Amino acid sequence: MPPAFPERAPRGTAGSLRAWQQEALDEYLRRERRDFLVAATPGAGKTTFALRVATELIARRIIDRVTVVAPTEHLKNQWADAAHHVGIRLNPEYKNGESWAGRRFHGMAVTYAQVATGASLHQRITESHRTLVILDEVHHGGDALSWGDAIREAFAGAVRRLSLSGTPFRSDTAPIPFVTYAPDASGIRTSVTDYSYGYGRALADGVVRPVLFMAYAGRMRWRTRDGDEMEARLGQGDTKDVTAQAWRTALDPAGDFMPNVLAAADRRLTEVREHVPDAGGLVIATDQTTARAYAELLLRITGRRPTIVLSDEKASSARIEQFAKSEDRWLVAVRMVSEGVDVPRLCVGVYATSASTPLYFAQAIGRFVRARRRGEVASVFVPSVPALLELGAQLERERDHALDRDTDDALYLDDALVEEANASESVSESLAEEFEWKALESDANFSHVLYDGEEYGFAAATLSEEEEDFIGLPGILEPTEVKELLRARQQRQARRSAERPPGERPPELEPPAAMHRTLKEQRTLLNSLVGVRAKLSGQPHGMIHTELRRVCGGPAVPQATVAQLQARIDYLRRILHS
Repeated sequence: MPPAFPERAPRGTAGSLRAWQQEALDEYLRRERRDFLVAATPGAGKTTFALRVATELIARRIIDRVTVVAPTEHLKNQWADAAHHVGIRLNPEYKNGESWAGRRFHGMAVTYAQVATGASLHQRITESHRTLVILDEVHHGGDALSWGDAIREAFAGAVRRLSLSGTPFRSDTAPIPFVTYAPDASGIRTSVTDYSYGYGRALADGVVRPVLFMAYAGRMRWRTRDGDEMEARLGQGDTKDVTAQAWRTALDPAGDFMPNVLAAADRRLTEVREHVPDAGGLVIATDQTTARAYAELLLRITGRRPTIVLSDEKASSARIEQFAKSEDRWLVAVRMVSEGVDVPRLCVGVYATSASTPLYFAQAIGRFVRARRRGEVASVFVPSVPALLELGAQLERERDHALDRDTDDALYLDDALVEEANASESVSESLAEEFEWKALESDANFSHVLYDGEEYGFAAATLSEEEEDFIGLPGILEPTEVKELLRARQQRQARRSAERPPGERPPELEPPAAMHRTLKEQRTLLNSLVGVRAKLSGQPHGMIHTELRRVCGGPAVPQATVAQLQARIDYLRRILHS
C-alpha cells in the first residue's frame, strides 16, 4: 500500500488505510492491550485509524459500544459525521442525565468538560456495555486535576481505551489518565507511546504538506503610560518585554504592519490558487475586536468579505463547515485553532496572535499541514519574533510527556492551557502592570523564509522584486524541490543586491546605527531595561545605574550622550539574554 492516497477522503471515511494506519492497526491487534496510545502528526488521519479500530473490535465482538471524548463541541459533530460513513452511529447531542437512546446508536461523542461534570454517570454508561473509549487529544485529560480524576473514574471500567494525540504533550507534571510512564536514561518518568507517526515521516510519505514560514519584520513605535515614546525593530533581539511590546504594536490593525502582511498573504494565496484552485487562507487573531478589524482590512484588500469565526458555538461550527465546502478566499478566526478543525483546503495562514506556547503554535500550524494530494505547500506568515521562529524551526521535534522534573526545565515544552492562550494575549502579568501602552506607528518589510530549520532570503521592502520572488513560489512542490528553489531565489536576490548602485538600498532596511534614537528614546529604553534587571535581580534601580556607569563609563543618565546610553543598553541586553 502507498503511504498516502492521491485524493483525500472526507474526514475518517477512507475506504483503504494509509501505510502507517495499517501498520498501527496491525500493532494494535497484535498486542490486544486494554490501553493503547497513538501519537500522530496533525493531518495524518487519526480519525480514520481510530474508527477502523472500532469497526474491527465490533466485528470481533470484543466491544459493542463506543464513546468518543473530544476537546470541543465542534469536534463531537465531526466524529459523529465520520463514524456515520463507516457504519457507526454516534450521538453527539447527548446531554448529561438524558436518555441516550441506546439501540438507535452505537455510542456517543462527548467533551472532556462534559465528562468532568458527570463522572459517575459516564461510569455507569461505560460499565453497562462492553465499551471502547476513544480519547481524542488525550493531553486534555491533564488540563486540571479534577478532569483527570473524572476521566479515570468514568472510564476505568472500559473494555478498551484508545488514546490519540496530534500535538506535543503538556509540560506540567500532572499525569495523563491511562497513559503509561516509564523512567528514561536520566530517571525521569516519561510517557510511553505505543505507536508514533511524526511530522518528518509524514512529510516524506506525502501525507502532510511542507510548511514555509514567511517572516516579516518592521519598525514599531509606541507610547508608555508615562507618555514616553519607544521604538524598536521587530526581531532585533531586544529584551522579552520590549519584544512583546513591539509584537503587540505590530498586530495593531491601525498600523501599517498588518495591512502589508495581509496584502502579501493574499498575493501568496493568489499564486497558490494557480495550482490549487480552491486554496483558502486563515488569519488567526487574538481577540474578537482585532479579528473584525482584520476582516475589514481583507475586505479592502480583496473586495470580498471574509468569513469570521469568533467562538466555539454551533453557529461557528456551521460557518467553518460552509467555508470548508466553498471556494471563498479567507477565514478569520478566534479560538478555533484547536485540534481537529478540519478545513483541508487551507494553504495560506497569517499568525496574527501574541500567543506563543508551543502547544498553541503546534495546533495552529496543524490547520495547514493536512494534505489532499502530494506536492501541496503550506505558507504561514509570521511576525519576525525569535520565540515564533524557534517554534517554526522545531516543527519536526517530537516530545513525550515528562514527570518528576522542574516545571521551568528549558529542555521541555512549557505549555499554558490552550484555552487560556485562545482567550487572551500571552503577555505576562508583570508586563501588563509595568506598561500601559498605545501603539503609535508600525511598518513592515519582508525578512526571510524559514523552512526545515533554515533561513532563506534577506530583508526586502514590501512589493519589491525580492519579496515577490518568494511570494511567487509555486503552490505545488516536492519537499526536495522546495529547498532547491529557495536557494535559487536567495542567490538571485543576492545578485540583485550586489548589482544595485550604492545608496539605492531602502533606508528602512539598513541595520540601525548605534545612535539611531534620540536622547529621550534612549533614556526611556535604558530605564525600561534597568527595571527588568531590577525585577530579576532584586537590586535597586540606583545600584544598577551605578554598576552601568562603572562598567561602561560616562556620567549620570541626564548628562550621558546617545553613544554612552547605547553602550549601557547593549551591556544590559547581553546580561538579560545570558
